[in-house]
Amino acid sequence: MSEHNQYVVTVNWNGKMAFSSEVPSGNGFTMDAYPEVGGQSLGPTPVEALLSSIAACSGMDVISILQKKQQKVTGYQVLVEGERVGEGTWPRPFVAITIKHVVTGENLDPAAVQRAVELSDQKYCTVIATLRLGPKVESIWEIK
Repeated sequence: MSEHNQYVVTVNWNGKMAFSSEVPSGNGFTMDAYPEVGGQSLGPTPVEALLSSIAACSGMDVISILQKKQQKVTGYQVLVEGERVGEGTWPRPFVAITIKHVVTGENLDPAAVQRAVELSDQKYCTVIATLRLGPKVESIWEIK
């Protein structure tokens, strides 16, 4: 059986609706809400960060695989479309997510692009695998 590694991020409240994320890499970022719900738009919303994480995780896999396959990529964009439960219903989870990879380059092999996307989707992308697995989520609390 494989060993489980723990990964910890710390998110601190900055006032209003802004929260700063401290991450193991040291490359933290701020998340915020839209002004109409009390935010100041100081960073992406948590939902935007989630969808962005899907795109970046898969994109890093795909670009790495294409480079190993000697594909000359000159441009690459990942679009993630999330379909959520309608307003007024809580919670509002995503019920469908579509990840579209748009690759530009010189003499790209369609089979190589297809395989790179498949490998990311089915084998390498931790974020996609986590969403598919539906891990146990537990909330605990303390007062200081």
